[in-house]
Amino acid sequence: MTRTLQVAPSNAEQARAWDGDEGAYWAEHADQFDLALRGYRTRFLRAAAIGPADHVLDIGCGTGEITREAARRAAAGRVLGVDLSAAMLRVARRRAAAEGLANADFEQVDAQVHPFAAGEFDLAVSRTGTMFFADLGAAFRNIARAVRPGGRLVQLVWQPPPRNDWFLALTTAMAAGRDLPAPPPGASGPFSLSDPDRVRRLLTGTGFAEPDFEPLTAPMHFGADADDAHRFVTGLLGWMLTGLDDSRREQSLADLRATLRAHETPDGVLYPSATWLITATRA
Repeated sequence: MTRTLQVAPSNAEQARAWDGDEGAYWAEHADQFDLALRGYRTRFLRAAAIGPADHVLDIGCGTGEITREAARRAAAGRVLGVDLSAAMLRVARRRAAAEGLANADFEQVDAQVHPFAAGEFDLAVSRTGTMFFADLGAAFRNIARAVRPGGRLVQLVWQPPPRNDWFLALTTAMAAGRDLPAPPPGASGPFSLSDPDRVRRLLTGTGFAEPDFEPLTAPMHFGADADDAHRFVTGLLGWMLTGLDDSRREQSLADLRATLRAHETPDGVLYPSATWLITATRA
């Protein structure tokens, strides 16, 4: 029986992207995306402190790297990874099966509106997956409902763009001299949870208590060398070339190659990045 994906109307655009070409690209390059964030993995999992019998919800699980690790740690428990992308979830299921993780399940749902059972999880985690909800208040209220009282929320989100050189350098290169409009404050997107004061109010107003913000930094890996990174980034941000004439397009790709070469190291193409590791308790 095929189940229809229930999506909040406000998240329809996100659903089209993640369950379309964008999600397919992430699925195809799953290892590269996981490697890009590898510098945060140990500290994120340490904060999650997953117990052997925990029931864990992984929000925006993508291809399931964190879900699978949670399943290994909660061997007597259960882990559910949720995402909007069918393509990424296919990769996640295939990898979990290959690793024999029978306690890891994956569902294609919109966590903003999905009817989770009340209090069914001890812990909700998300590695850069909670920033894309159109209605953050509704999303966190629904997540809070799914977590038992005294349970925890652990999420990794980006700090503001000026602290993330990778974002500024890559988008500036791809802009080819154009002035790109900044998103409205609080708009859905990678930096919607970058303001601690705003997020603190959001969490305490939706069922969570004692939010804590730990600033973290780590290099982000974009490829083994500049050529490898150039292929990866043009696939990821190629939409920014739409509408450019041949001259501007060539300029954009040349600017991109220049910044990637400037960030080549013996360990690959690395850019500084900064995140917030946010923890909170279900009130």
